[in-house]
Amino acid sequence: MKKLTAEAIDRAEKYILSNARVLERHRFAAAFRGGDPAMVVAALQPYRNNDGGFGQALEPDGRGPGSQPAAVQAAFAFLDEVGRLGDELVRSACDYLLAISAEDGGLPFVHPNADGYARAPWWQIPERYEGSLIPTGSIAGLLHKNNFEHQWLGPATDYCWQMVESVSRVNTYETMAAITFLDNVPDRGRAEAAAERLGKIVRTQTMGTDSDESYAPWDFAVTPESIARQWFIDDELEVSLDVLVESQQADGSWPVRWPAWTPVTGFEWGGWVTIEAIKILTSHGRAPDETF
Repeated sequence: MKKLTAEAIDRAEKYILSNARVLERHRFAAAFRGGDPAMVVAALQPYRNNDGGFGQALEPDGRGPGSQPAAVQAAFAFLDEVGRLGDELVRSACDYLLAISAEDGGLPFVHPNADGYARAPWWQIPERYEGSLIPTGSIAGLLHKNNFEHQWLGPATDYCWQMVESVSRVNTYETMAAITFLDNVPDRGRAEAAAERLGKIVRTQTMGTDSDESYAPWDFAVTPESIARQWFIDDELEVSLDVLVESQQADGSWPVRWPAWTPVTGFEWGGWVTIEAIKILTSHGRAPDETF
């Protein structure tokens, strides 16, 4: 079993301080150095808009100023990370989500207000205004995890169930969103059954010859408690975690596995991905306890 060393964490911190956003500096400090969670909340404020949502390139691939579901997903993940997903900041963001939801109860992956602004080529505005599991499942799952009640959550939960239980093919990001939802939705029996079905689909796709999706077991089973843990035998997960430990780069970062379509996104994603890698390794017992 390969584990991170204290020196590896120090190199990651040096990378963050040299290259990452102020937000990731505070995220790293709060997660691994005993920093103040309130600083993460404060660092999110410049990304917040008057409609209650988040934009301003909080999600690096959307550079426009307007609020986007993917940016709200990011904000909620960071607030959950520091145990702050539960105040008026969240309620006003949910009001925004309610206002932009599609008729099916879901959120679009890209809101049309991105039109005319720089964005990643995969940030395509759909022809039909309809829900996408990618932001909807992740956001709904995080709200369920934190027992946060809002009018938006009921229809969104119904949408997620319909998608998860009827889908016959999913991409990696849809799968991640489904897992966040299934890990946290209250109906555990239904979630276990849906996860068993989804796992079979994922394994068939990713192990077949017709798939262009790449993933590691830790992409899905981000913690040992995740509902996706059952999809992988011990050796698969452990080997993948060994590879994750070894993939730290000389500058202290972990590699971003998708194109940096504009230079700044390489640094913004670099800090984000580095923090996520250490979080995953820590949750699986691959980091030195004395570091944190």
